[in-house]
Amino acid sequence: MPKDPVDFQAEIDAVSRISIVPTLLDVLCKTTGMSFAAIARVTESRWVTCSVLDKIPFGLKPGDELKIETTFCDVVRQHDKPVVINHVDQDEKYNCHPIPAMYGFQSYISVPIYRKDGSFFGTLCSLDTKPATVNTPEVIGMFNLYADLISFHLNAVDQLDNTELQLREEREMAELREQFIAILGHDLRNPVATTKASTELLLEMPLDKSAKRIVEVIQTTNFRMEGLINNILDFARGRLGGGISLKPAEHQDTLEKSLLQVITEMRTLSAEQHIESQIELKRTVHADADRIAQLFSNLLGNAIMHGGKNKPVKVYASSDEDKFVLSVTNQGKKIPDAAMAKLFHPFSRGEVKPGKKGLGLGLYIASEIARAHQGKLLVKSNDEETCFTFEMPMNL
Repeated sequence: MPKDPVDFQAEIDAVSRISIVPTLLDVLCKTTGMSFAAIARVTESRWVTCSVLDKIPFGLKPGDELKIETTFCDVVRQHDKPVVINHVDQDEKYNCHPIPAMYGFQSYISVPIYRKDGSFFGTLCSLDTKPATVNTPEVIGMFNLYADLISFHLNAVDQLDNTELQLREEREMAELREQFIAILGHDLRNPVATTKASTELLLEMPLDKSAKRIVEVIQTTNFRMEGLINNILDFARGRLGGGISLKPAEHQDTLEKSLLQVITEMRTLSAEQHIESQIELKRTVHADADRIAQLFSNLLGNAIMHGGKNKPVKVYASSDEDKFVLSVTNQGKKIPDAAMAKLFHPFSRGEVKPGKKGLGLGLYIASEIARAHQGKLLVKSNDEETCFTFEMPMNL
C-alpha cells in the first residue's frame, strides 16, 4: 500500500489550536452520558486521534492510532453518513459485529467532519461501555453542528497558517530587497564621488562653451544621483534597524548657508524654475544641518517636479524661541486624496513630469528626518497650491 501523504502531526497540531475543542468534547459527554469522545483524522489507510476526552479509560491520547479496519469511522468515511447505536446487544445490525466486541462498547455515535472544500477530514465520535440514547434527531443534530464548528475552525487555522506563511515570505523578500538596496547604494557612492571630483576639476580648466555645458550636464546628473543614493542608503538603514542618524549642533549661519546652497544647486539643476526664498533665522537652531539640508533638498526637488509650469516655488525658513519652521510651496494641481493618504510612504509616487521619475523615497526620507528631530512634516494642498512645512522644537 502506498504511503499515506497526510501530515498527521500537522493535523493534530491544527486541532490542538482550536481552543473550544476540550469544552466541546466535555459538553458531548455530559449531554449524552457517555464517557469517551474524540476527534479522529481518518484516511483510507489510517485512524489517528487528534483530540480525546477519555473517562473509561481506553488509554488513548492525541497521536495514538487504531487499525482503520477495526473502526466504524472507516464506514463513515466510505458512506458519508453517521453510524449511530443506542444499545449494541439490542441492535439487529450490530449485535454480532466484531468491532463492538473488540472494544467492549454498547453505545456509539460517529459523524463525518468535512473541510470547507468538501474533502473528508475525519470524524467526531463518542462511545460508552453502557447503553445511551444517541439515535435521536436532537443528538445527531448536535454532533453534526459541532462537526461543522470544528470544520469552520480548521479552515480558520489553515487561513491563518497561509497568511503567516505569506507574511514570512514577504518579510524575507523585503529583507533581501533592502539588503540589496543597501549594498547597491554603498557600491555606487565611489563612482559617483569620482565623477563629482572629475567634473569639479574639469570646470577649473579653460573649456569652450560646448565642453563646459557638457561638464555642467554631467555635474547636474551626478548631483541627482548623489541625492538618490543618499535616500536609498537612509531607507535601507531605517528598515534594517539603524534609523536616521543625527549629528546635532548649534547652527545659525551654517544652517542658513546650507539652505542657500540647496537653493543654488536646485537653480543650477532647473535653470528655468524661479525660486523665491525668505530665510529669517533669528535664533540659533540646535539640529543636524546636513540632515536639514537633505530634507530641504527633497522638498524643494519635489516642489519643482510637481509645480506648475512658469510658476515660482516659494521657500520660507524662520526660527524663534519655540520652533524652527521650514516651508516649501509650489503652485499646481492639488494632491489627490488617495495619494495624500500614502504621501510619506516609501516608494510612493504621484504623477510626475516626463523624465523626472524618481524612486519615491524623497518624502519618506524627509519625514524620517523630521521625526528624528522630534519634529513633524505637514502638507496642505488645494487647487491653487501645495505647501510642505517642517516644524521642530528649538530645544532638541
